[in-house]
Amino acid sequence: MSPAEAARPPAELTAIAVAVEARLSEILAAERREWAELDPSLDEPLGDLADMVLGGGKRIRPAYCHWGWMLGGGDPSGDGALDAGCALELLHAFALAHDDVMDGSDTRRGSPTVWRKFVRRHQNRGWRGEDRRFGEAAAVLVGDMAMVLADRTLGRVSPETRDVWDQVRTELNMGQYLDVVGSAKGSVTADEARKVIEHKTARYTVVRPLQLGAALAGRADLAEPLARHGRPVGLAFQLRDDVLGAFGDPAATGKPVGDDLREGKPTLLVALARAAASPAQLRVLDALGSDIDDDAVAAAQQVIVDTGALARVESEIADLLDEALGALQNLPDVLAAQKALATTAQFVALRQA
Repeated sequence: MSPAEAARPPAELTAIAVAVEARLSEILAAERREWAELDPSLDEPLGDLADMVLGGGKRIRPAYCHWGWMLGGGDPSGDGALDAGCALELLHAFALAHDDVMDGSDTRRGSPTVWRKFVRRHQNRGWRGEDRRFGEAAAVLVGDMAMVLADRTLGRVSPETRDVWDQVRTELNMGQYLDVVGSAKGSVTADEARKVIEHKTARYTVVRPLQLGAALAGRADLAEPLARHGRPVGLAFQLRDDVLGAFGDPAATGKPVGDDLREGKPTLLVALARAAASPAQLRVLDALGSDIDDDAVAAAQQVIVDTGALARVESEIADLLDEALGALQNLPDVLAAQKALATTAQFVALRQA
């Protein structure tokens, strides 16, 4: 498979996304109807949640949940993991709504973030108080609504499945806190950056969804071989995200060029650059996270290239992909699930958005 082919969402991913989006539309529409009857104003936060959930996304987490279900022997004629996959997407929406508040992000996928929408409403309606404080408060509540709806969508499950769900929710929050601390400190070591990646992204994006699906199918015992494949895929996913956050095309990512650099995110990319930087290069990197212009972003990008940090991360992504593909031989080959996992791992590692 060529890099160009691997960079396109595979059919194995898009087919699952269609079913997930249809089910999410039903769940969110029902929620909006119920609460709009109580008070029409409640449709605004739920409408923003629906816009965010249904406004794009690769549906990677539901796909991995589906394949965990299949590998565990789940009935291929239906999808007993569909609601669990939707729950994972709603959990993701919870994280995104809060993350955009923490980062002060103005856009996501090319549209205003939830907190920005509420700031604009506050301004347009001439309401009292500070508009940004109102916008952030409303966005936090939208995220909380998503978390509650995620729990309800998962429904009643076995104790083994509930254990995986509790782990993914906890790890996500702990990883996010480590990320916030790293941003506040202004820099992290490569080891600290990897710890954030492990807990905030790798387990939450790939490992736990795989294990959740398998547990739903009654095969919680597959947890370890699933993790041996899922962990390197999840790490590669975040490292590719870091590269796109620093160098990605805004037309593809939906965010300003160098957005992660402007926000001063404690990525492995920047940690490796700092470790190899000269005093002059360090001064360029020290400006990250402040109100920097396009020239400063370009200068930081050049430092990341010149120190070899970008090349090292690309090499690490390639090694992680090889590790993930090699681990597939330890998993059952149920209905070509191994091929689907291999194709998706290549997409995750090589994608352009």
